[in-house]
Amino acid sequence: MQKSPNPIDKHVGGRVKMRRMLLGFSQEKLGEALGVTFQQVQKYEKGTNRIGAGRLQDIARILDAPPSFFFDGGPSESGEVRSGFAEDKGAGFVVDFLSTVEGLQLNKAFASITDQKVRRRIVDLVVAIAASGKAESD
Repeated sequence: MQKSPNPIDKHVGGRVKMRRMLLGFSQEKLGEALGVTFQQVQKYEKGTNRIGAGRLQDIARILDAPPSFFFDGGPSESGEVRSGFAEDKGAGFVVDFLSTVEGLQLNKAFASITDQKVRRRIVDLVVAIAASGKAESD
């Protein structure tokens, strides 16, 4: 019988993946820095294999993030998502989206736009598209 990954392990692994992708690291590159195979990195990112405290400290150093970063927005023991002072209940969705290739590409491209007026118009456009898509599905 195969056991499903612990929600905390999945969350921490997802945050490792998000940070790795944000920095442009491949699984192979992170694995080399850790002294493990890329397959092991895959297992960490899926939550299949737990990341020990020492290994998490190494990952945090390599990915230039505090260890607490990997737990931010994670599920509590009851399974519900913990929120910080500034986070709302939808923060988990944002983290999930930013963990995708498309989310990272969109975020990087948007961040590279320096003209505030252009950025505002893009946000307005995306909000309008989302609203029209929601109205069509109602």
